[in-house]
Amino acid sequence: MKMLADALARAQRAAGTWPFAAPSALMVLQIVAAAFFVVDGFEDQIAAARSGFSLDLAMECLIALALLGGAIHSSLSILRLRRDLLWNEQSLRRARGALSDHIAHRFADWGLTKGEGEVALFALKGCDVAEIARLRGAATGTIRSQLSQIYAKAGVSSQAMLVSVFIEDLLEKPIEVRTMAN
Repeated sequence: MKMLADALARAQRAAGTWPFAAPSALMVLQIVAAAFFVVDGFEDQIAAARSGFSLDLAMECLIALALLGGAIHSSLSILRLRRDLLWNEQSLRRARGALSDHIAHRFADWGLTKGEGEVALFALKGCDVAEIARLRGAATGTIRSQLSQIYAKAGVSSQAMLVSVFIEDLLEKPIEVRTMAN
């Protein structure tokens, strides 16, 4: 199972680089094209300098410079957005891993059996007794019994309270509840 998860993660990382290949190539092409127009415009301006100032050539140079500036600015923005996206994805992966580790640690602290841990995980995901029974191929009475054992070991009396244990663990400090009067 772990090998499959590792292979999937590697495939996702490899696939994650391809969506940026086409925009990156397009950025480079735009910058090269804009630089060509800037150089061409200035060459034309130098060649025409003998015959006097040309507003058309000056505008061509100005537009080419604006095009180059826009292409560079857009490229830097895309690179910054890509970096931010990768950072956010890494943060999310770390958070998911930390939550998984935290759940496993709590289950171990409570002394849940493997079966109880699976039922508790389904309960944390919001599944009701019937769904858990169907997913595990067990009788609803068995699941109710396991949930009772889980709640007793966790020191709670309901599925909502079980979920709240983990939410409380994730909060650094209590949230100040504001009402409309505040």
